[in-house]
Amino acid sequence: MASPWHSLISQKIFLARTLLGQLDENDNVPVREALVQGAVELGLRARKLIPVMVARMYQEKLAQPDSLEALIELLGNDIPEATDLKQLAGDTNSWWNHLEQLERHQGNPPVTRKTVSDENVIAVSADIGPDRSRQALEQTLTAIKHFTDILEERHSEW
Repeated sequence: MASPWHSLISQKIFLARTLLGQLDENDNVPVREALVQGAVELGLRARKLIPVMVARMYQEKLAQPDSLEALIELLGNDIPEATDLKQLAGDTNSWWNHLEQLERHQGNPPVTRKTVSDENVIAVSADIGPDRSRQALEQTLTAIKHFTDILEERHSEW
């Protein structure tokens, strides 16, 4: 039987995927943006619940660690989940970091773009932000689900 925290994370991922599934059916730009931002927020919520899920697996019934750092402070570096999550946090191509980038991007106002004219035609690298494509978001959601399924399986054997 799945833990309630694993079920909650799975629910957030399912709802995020449901929103992403609506993208192809909608040409309305504000609605598409709402769907993407909603899916990102649900993905961020799922990521935020992972330290709580791990704490519960280690019988910390009242703890609510809201970050990797808080989880490590609570349980220490010696647990395999801390190692796994630190490795994900250190990998710039991981789902953990993709969500980190999305959180920074979504939590800040849009960057004002400089207008181009004949007087200022200098090549400038534009920061386009993290990949918010449906495919990238689906990959991240799939990776979170896979990670939490492995954790659940590992601890349900006990």
